[in-house]
Parts: sequence; C-alpha cells; structure tokens
Amino acid sequence: MTRDTYAALQLKIQKEITRLQKQAQALQSKQRSPVITSIVRSMREYDITPEEIASAYNKKKPARPATRPARAATAAKRTVPPKYKHPETGATWTGRGKAPRWISEAETAGKSRDQFLIKR
Repeated sequence: MTRDTYAALQLKIQKEITRLQKQAQALQSKQRSPVITSIVRSMREYDITPEEIASAYNKKKPARPATRPARAATAAKRTVPPKYKHPETGATWTGRGKAPRWISEAETAGKSRDQFLIKR
C-alpha cells in the first residue's frame, strides 16, 4: 500500500470539490429552466413587464413578526411606584434591584429599612 503525501491528498480533494461544484451547477441550471419558462408564461398571461418585476423585486421585504413579544418591551411599559423615600434628600427607591447607598448606609448605622417606607 502506497502512502500519499499531504499535497497529493489535497490535490485529490480539490479535484473532487471542483467536480461536485460543476455537478451542482448543472443540476441547478437543469431545474431552473422549467421555472423560468413558467415565469415567462405567467408574465405573458397577466401582461406583466420586466420593469414591474424589477420594481417588485427591489421593494423592501416586510419584517417577520416575532413569535413572542420581547420581555424588555413589555417590562419598559410598566413603572413601579417608589416604596422607600429618604426624608432629607427626597431620594426614592422602588425596593427592586440593588439597594441605593443611602439605604445601605442607614442599615449599617443600625436603622431599619421600615423607617424609610412611604406611607400610603
């Protein structure tokens, strides 16, 4: 059994790729011919000009509808009222996400978060 070199193997593969590409092109052109004939027949039947086809082809395609709404879009529509308020500065916090510095510092100083609750 002979041992092929890398270059020889690469050359064989390139030839095979070229042969397969030519085969694919021949198949595509064979399948395209009846489609083109059908299009031309329809154009003649409905009196459609090539310019009309070109203008319809160049129109912008409509965007595909999303299968489900994005979360960010729906979340941005609702605002959450503030739950906590700093008595001196008037800064507010909804109670969601990371606590603001003024709440963290007050808790470190021994105060309760409940002292900053907005009474409704």
